[in-house]
Amino acid sequence: MANIITSCRILCSILLLFVPAFSPMFYILYLVAGFTDMIDGTIARKTGTANEFGSRLDTLADIAFVVVCMIKLFPVLIIPTWLCIWIGVIAIIKVFNIISEYIVQKKFAAKHTLMNKVTGVVLFILPLTLSIVDLKYSGGFVCTIAILAAVQEGHLIRTENHKFKRS
Repeated sequence: MANIITSCRILCSILLLFVPAFSPMFYILYLVAGFTDMIDGTIARKTGTANEFGSRLDTLADIAFVVVCMIKLFPVLIIPTWLCIWIGVIAIIKVFNIISEYIVQKKFAAKHTLMNKVTGVVLFILPLTLSIVDLKYSGGFVCTIAILAAVQEGHLIRTENHKFKRS
């Protein structure tokens, strides 16, 4: 059941490509995708069906959702250069973390830390607030949390690697 819900997020992400940004259908699909992200893991844990495949599917769905939202929103937003650079730095750190995790664990995985979850929540809320909060403020807030989460994730990967080498 949880994997079906996660798959719905992927479907909503694909459908978002075909609707205008900030249209009523965009918001409906966006909110459904966000809701599925909130409940799939909880359902998997409560039903005892949490597994590696579901975790990877969730990560894939998250990436698809974020990439589609970037494709839809970046062209219609006026994003300050400094914010674009900050987003790029965060992306580089995240890619470095994924590569580091592969080197350590021999698998591609993302850490589901509390900070990464907080980042996901504030990133999800950001498009919903654009009509009332200037992007330079909301974007700066989201990037601050995201970079802290990315650094924490990198630290955890290196710490696990250190423990792994000692064992």
